[in-house]
Amino acid sequence: MQHIFREYDIRGIFQEDLNEKTVKLIGYFLGKRIKKRGDYAVVTYDARTHSPQLSDWLVSGLNAAEVIVLHGGLVPTPVNYFCNFNTFRVGGKEVMPAGGIQITGSHNPPEYNGFKITIDQLPFYGEDIYALGREVEANSHIAIADETDAIEIPALEKYVDYLTKEFSALKGFDPKMAIDCGNGAAGVAIEPLLEKLAISATKLYFEPDGTFPNHHPDPSEEENLADLKKVLQKGAAYGFAFDGDGDRIAFLSRKHNFKGDILALFFAKTMENPTVIGEVKCSQVMYDGINAIGKAIMHKTGHSNLKVLLKETGADLAAEVSGHIFFNDRYFGYDDAIYTMLRILEMLKNGFDFDAEYEKLPVLYSTDEIKVPTTDQKKFAIIDALKALLNERKSELGIKDIVTIDGVRVIFENGWGLVRASNTTPILVTRFEAVSPEALERIRNLLNEMIEEAKHTVG
Repeated sequence: MQHIFREYDIRGIFQEDLNEKTVKLIGYFLGKRIKKRGDYAVVTYDARTHSPQLSDWLVSGLNAAEVIVLHGGLVPTPVNYFCNFNTFRVGGKEVMPAGGIQITGSHNPPEYNGFKITIDQLPFYGEDIYALGREVEANSHIAIADETDAIEIPALEKYVDYLTKEFSALKGFDPKMAIDCGNGAAGVAIEPLLEKLAISATKLYFEPDGTFPNHHPDPSEEENLADLKKVLQKGAAYGFAFDGDGDRIAFLSRKHNFKGDILALFFAKTMENPTVIGEVKCSQVMYDGINAIGKAIMHKTGHSNLKVLLKETGADLAAEVSGHIFFNDRYFGYDDAIYTMLRILEMLKNGFDFDAEYEKLPVLYSTDEIKVPTTDQKKFAIIDALKALLNERKSELGIKDIVTIDGVRVIFENGWGLVRASNTTPILVTRFEAVSPEALERIRNLLNEMIEEAKHTVG
């Protein structure tokens, strides 16, 4: 059972991993934790076909823990996060949830589902999730009855109204854009938002459908942007794509696909003396560009890690290359792709030329994430062995610096390479960037050789 309790969330295959007994126990022991912070928890779910069933089981567990469930129905994940920072009228008084649980499989295949959890406005992750898993497994004998009572709340309406007010200056704006929701949950929020703001768009796959009949809902994979690119070729100026639960974004013009780290740099340019947190996979262009106008902080990959550091430092913004963007500036500090789209539209309306700004940046050559298969048992040991080998040969290999915040980011005179162990799957993740294709290939080959040597060392 323990494999479903992951670093940043709980995730597994419906019925095989996430069955009635397990989900009710997750709700019960999670409810006991939430109850220490307050009486109320908000539950919402994404577009997957089994999300309503998981909701019934989860709510039964929360009720058994004497938590009062506020239910917001089918919404994107950022709506659940939003509920944790806002009050709802219950029994004649305004109450704020002490915790929130979004039932979502994010961008995973249709048979997957899971839970993203917030308690006391902070992500519930890491050792807290692992400890929950151990407690659920140790108490598998407990039987929890069906009890699906919950108080319905207008979570989506409150979220849409908030964004409509915050971005009222966009009313009637026509950026000639297309939006691909990939049949995920984002469309249920974006549709009324466009209507209230009188913004027109070519709409692709807004209808929630957990079988994802048109393409996989992961906008970080180029193949999933094919339909959006066709609309751009036919005349749209800009395109937005969302993952299955609406917390990751892709933004494209006819000429460029602007990754999360480059977007973070552009957002920083609209702020005074910005402080921005990036993950170890972010381009050096982002770090250098932000340090020229403010302060950039490099941190571990993972939406929970970035949210926590954002709160601790009071930074303005955090970003992952994959399209998780976290605004603390004028917002609540969680990853919200729909809010991010509105900030981009605001910049377009104010005259920001994304193509021109992109073409001013230093030309660097980079790879996307490249996955190296291994095992969960060996992946962290391989990283430790790799660190030792690199430090032994630092001067011989011409290494300027080795950053060990999350795996190893190896910095050379003309580029860098990253090798890190995935927290959620049995792989090593690599990424490379350099000033020329030749330097890129040289760094990539060198580090791949070192990975193989580290693997041999581990056995």
